[in-house]
Amino acid sequence: MTSESLHSAQTPARRTVVAAVGAAGLAAALTACGADDKASTAGSDNGAAGNAAGTELAKTADIPEGGGKVFADKGVVVTQPKAGTYKAFSSKCTHAGCAVKGIANGVITCPCHGSEFSATDGSVKKGPATTGLAAADIVVNGDSIKLA
Repeated sequence: MTSESLHSAQTPARRTVVAAVGAAGLAAALTACGADDKASTAGSDNGAAGNAAGTELAKTADIPEGGGKVFADKGVVVTQPKAGTYKAFSSKCTHAGCAVKGIANGVITCPCHGSEFSATDGSVKKGPATTGLAAADIVVNGDSIKLA
């Protein structure tokens, strides 16, 4: 056997190696994206915490009027823009992915770069974010607020 044929018999073709590496990278990227999506979706448009459906988040008395509460472990923020009206959004800022923190006077704020969102509909009130927070599905039953 010549050294050239010995080399080709023992090692895969360059094209095979490149294709295998590309497929492995794609599989890893899809797996990572899929895991991230599961942790941060709530059953509506990109919302939050879909795999925790039915989980009680809070009592209605826990959500102040004009304010709200961030449930970081569920990836959701719940607000009460006006008495008896409860809304929920992804707690992930659309600018750089930081978790929003404060909710007061009808505004949800992100501590990383100062983006502000409406507690009523999640829309951007102040950048740098250019896209609003995705809505999340909740169910209010009596005094209980649950993920839908």
